Amino acid sequence: MRKEDVLSKIKGGIIVSCQALEGEDLYRPEGGIMPLMAKAALNAGAVGIRAQGTRDIIDIKKEVNLPVIGIIKKGYDGMEQYITATMKEVDELVKTGCEIIALDCTMRPRNDGVSINGFIEQIKLKYPDIILMADISTLEEGINAQKAGVDLVGTTLSGYTSYSKGKNNGPDINLVKELTSSINIPIIAEGRIHYPEQAKEALNAGAYAVVVGGAITRPREIATRFVKAIK
Repeated sequence: MRKEDVLSKIKGGIIVSCQALEGEDLYRPEGGIMPLMAKAALNAGAVGIRAQGTRDIIDIKKEVNLPVIGIIKKGYDGMEQYITATMKEVDELVKTGCEIIALDCTMRPRNDGVSINGFIEQIKLKYPDIILMADISTLEEGINAQKAGVDLVGTTLSGYTSYSKGKNNGPDINLVKELTSSINIPIIAEGRIHYPEQAKEALNAGAYAVVVGGAITRPREIATRFVKAIK
């Protein structure tokens, strides 16, 4: 699918993040849960899926005909990045056929000594037709990611790096606004979007699309908010 077609499919909509890591309640070694989550998202009107790990991505793509943002979460010694951090993960994601690959595009040091710009250049040389989404935490990182050649910028990591400001309980709407006025590629609002009103606020702030995860697909997180509220 051409980049223009993929982007047109997700514009103005909700992308549902369907992920369960080992140790979480919905994780099963044999899989099977996340494709059902993706099917529910499709039937609800979602325009895309964000998924983690090759097994779940492949199974989800068999179940739903929606663009998939693929990631692989894996940590490495000597680097804080863990979202699609090396070419090994990129290679694995390309084989799944996911339409978009997201990666950590913060400017933190990498254990291979390559800058994030250099890593993006390596990816684009190997896969010139790839659609890349930059997961960033600050305006500076978003601007840099566009210069490096990514296709979309997501606020995914705002509040999850030691130096970013988005540490409150809600989404970083200010970062969405800053990015919208500073770069000219689609901005994907992601991170701590708990309520429909916040998703609408992000779109009104200039987001091209909105990723919602825990508020839809992590029942323990949802239940915990209810339990805390009544206490």
